[in-house]
Amino acid sequence: MPVSYARRHGLKPLGAGIGLRREFYARLPDTSRALDWVEIVPENFLTLGGRPQRALDACVERWTVLPHGVALNIGGPEPLDEDYLSRLKALVERVDAPFFSDHLCYSRLGGAYLHDLLPLPFSEEAVEHVVPRVREVKERVGRPFLLENPSYYARMPGGTLDEAAFLRHVAEEADCGLLLDVNNVYVNARNHGYEPRAFIDALPLERVVQIHLAGHEQRPDVLIDTHGAPVCDEVWSLYRYVLERTGPVSTLMEWDQDIPSLEAVLDEADRARAVLAQAVAR
Repeated sequence: MPVSYARRHGLKPLGAGIGLRREFYARLPDTSRALDWVEIVPENFLTLGGRPQRALDACVERWTVLPHGVALNIGGPEPLDEDYLSRLKALVERVDAPFFSDHLCYSRLGGAYLHDLLPLPFSEEAVEHVVPRVREVKERVGRPFLLENPSYYARMPGGTLDEAAFLRHVAEEADCGLLLDVNNVYVNARNHGYEPRAFIDALPLERVVQIHLAGHEQRPDVLIDTHGAPVCDEVWSLYRYVLERTGPVSTLMEWDQDIPSLEAVLDEADRARAVLAQAVAR
């Protein structure tokens, strides 16, 4: 395996983390439970003040904080938002994040945010469009940058590559890292009829710097990526499969709706930490 993206940038595995959600602003900064790092949605903190700022500042004092955005619109047809990039850079520097991330998708059209993460066509043309935009983001923000594989429910027209090849081309040509959402791999594999382990094997795993774990909803004919349930056994198994190939990777327990108690989310993070410890032992 080539020298990893993490090693080239001096990034070390952080352990198991959870997201700083509004429901946890009061209690998370004072928890006595084991926790290795915290992820934030930067759009919630670009205008600081009040409870969000106090919660964020308290977390920064205790843990590494990583911004994971939803509004970069890296695949959209419009120019990148200059104001957004400036404020994102300021936030990344404020929390002194070792790296930051967003999704390989588009989220804005005609100047309007769509409040969704929509898939790109898996094509050479899309690669050519995205790569210079990734390079611009890296240059503007000045920290290592990761792209996440999103979940999707329909294949966009015009695709000429499979999903894994598309991810590989973008990551290698733009020289960015990958945030591998293992639940998204499982959901997409079930919904689109491919083998999730073969998909993992086709990725440039030396570029994986972070992993997301989350729950999903089983409907009669489709899985929905809800981030609103515990991680299922099949996704835990796929997570172990990934770690056998990558070694320990900073892992987030992602929970964004139907959010349970802080203790329940930390219990899931404890489980991820135990799996990471097994990977270290190997």
